[in-house]
Amino acid sequence: MAVVTKTEPPARPPARPPARRRLLYRLQVLRHDPTAALGLILVVVLAYLVVAPLLAVLSDAFRLQYGDEAHAGQQPGEWTGYYLWRVFRSQISGLLFWEPLVNTLVVAVGTTLFALVLGGGMAWLVTRTNVPGRKWLAGALVVPYMLPSWTFSLAWLTLFKNERAAGQVGFLQAQGIRTPDWLAYGALPIIVTLGLHYYPFVLLLVGNALRRIDVQLEDSARILGAPRRTVVRRIVIPLMLPALSSAVLLVVGRVLGTFGTPYVLGLPADYRVLSTGLFQSIRDRSTGVASVLATVIVIIGILIVFTDMRLMREQRRFVTVGGKGAMDRVSDLRRWRWPAYALGMVVFAVSVLVPVLTLLLSTVTRTPLDLSTLTLDFWIAERLPGAVGFPHGVLRGTELWEAAWNSVRIVGLASLICAVAGLLVGYVVVRGTAPRIAAFLRQVSFLPYLVPGIAFAAASLSLFAVARGPVPALYGTTFLLILVMAVTHLPYSSRSGIAAMMQLGREPEEAAQIAGAAWWQRMRRIVFPIQKGALVTGIVLPFISGLKELSIVVMLTTTGTQLLTTLSIGLVDYGYTQLANGVVLMIALLSFTMTYLTQRLTKSSLASGLGG
Repeated sequence: MAVVTKTEPPARPPARPPARRRLLYRLQVLRHDPTAALGLILVVVLAYLVVAPLLAVLSDAFRLQYGDEAHAGQQPGEWTGYYLWRVFRSQISGLLFWEPLVNTLVVAVGTTLFALVLGGGMAWLVTRTNVPGRKWLAGALVVPYMLPSWTFSLAWLTLFKNERAAGQVGFLQAQGIRTPDWLAYGALPIIVTLGLHYYPFVLLLVGNALRRIDVQLEDSARILGAPRRTVVRRIVIPLMLPALSSAVLLVVGRVLGTFGTPYVLGLPADYRVLSTGLFQSIRDRSTGVASVLATVIVIIGILIVFTDMRLMREQRRFVTVGGKGAMDRVSDLRRWRWPAYALGMVVFAVSVLVPVLTLLLSTVTRTPLDLSTLTLDFWIAERLPGAVGFPHGVLRGTELWEAAWNSVRIVGLASLICAVAGLLVGYVVVRGTAPRIAAFLRQVSFLPYLVPGIAFAAASLSLFAVARGPVPALYGTTFLLILVMAVTHLPYSSRSGIAAMMQLGREPEEAAQIAGAAWWQRMRRIVFPIQKGALVTGIVLPFISGLKELSIVVMLTTTGTQLLTTLSIGLVDYGYTQLANGVVLMIALLSFTMTYLTQRLTKSSLASGLGG
């Protein structure tokens, strides 16, 4: 008898929910945790504001610009090597590139050596000796970095300026002492003034490295019979190499992008460096040449930072294992204690007191520094004889106050954007679940640090000079200046945001999410209040730096938007030295006040770790 078995049909896979339900589910997830969407938005924004300008300036270096078709024999917009030939191989390439490149290298090497000797010597003095007042000296010797870099150059002109430049001559020339051009302008004064401004970098980096060296290593080598030279060569120098290399490359990178000092002290003698050559090309509307020069500066800046990173990786083998036995013994100077203190005070006087007092006295004397000609006209006079364009004292009229308001408004908005963006980048990098987005944000947010400021401003100008798709032309607008200033300071705020978010656990947010709080409520009531310290630092530090910023501002502002920095440089161009000095003193006062308030607010110090 046949048995008939009933077979069951194969089980169907569960029905896939309809597309509308899937979309609603994803939107519901994003509403409670929009980190992925926020990450994508930040990727798009940073790609356009950071990467696109560099690509645009590179494109402009290889595309023919309007007005050059007769020289190149091509049509505007076509790919061309004309600008490469003009910058590197033409009859004027020496004037456009090679001479400024050599001058830049001379200034960079000279400034670095000057800063290393001065900063390294002062670092040893305040960290490894028992010099009196070492804690006070450690803080006082950092003050030069709080001043605008061209403070020193204007003070130099007040002392050594001769008749070659327009305006009133300097103190020595007014006293009948002829100052030669090589002393008044060119390489020597640029090196000295930049060295006085940048030696605090060396002081901080080398000083902190000296504090981390355990002197018991040196004692052990001496007990085993090693002479002092061997100890220095085999122990101290290898341990100091990371700090020394970072100091050297940091100073070189800063010198590469600085504009104010080479402009003030180099222009009268036609001494050009790459930054002033780039500015001159922009002002002459030579967009293609400016793009090539900006690309060269960008490449050099990136190579400098990558070299520093490579050296740091290779030198990590030179480490000390600290523990309870680590010692930070200071050398007893004995009878040389007070002479060493006097030396430190001389450095402080030369780098802070002399420049500031020189500028101040020049603004209250008709003949520079001649106390028999005391006057307050340069501050409060209603009418200055012979002055055109700025015919009154600094505090009179509306120019200073409008420039101050523009500076506070523009720099303040840029700092606020920078701080919030940095914290959001840190949030996505730490809280996000997409490692590629996190890696992209981490790297791109740091990219502006690799590019000197004047080159990044030129790249942004190349991108936003004309309308591109839905983005209108922003050249000459305040909005562009705010954006570029925020982006250039983003590396600091993003690193601060990442570090701050790594120290904040997920538990407070998870508890709020369980209680039904939306993402924006969690950010507003939990993340931002807890991270208010990082936010304040992310706002105030870019604000202080932005007040002194000239390289970016001079490239992107127009005559209708005057800032304190561009106002002072404009007065230098007119030859109104005393008025320019007064504006710079106002900038220095604002910068020093904000730095002091920041240190009191955050209970930190620029010289923390030194002179302890």
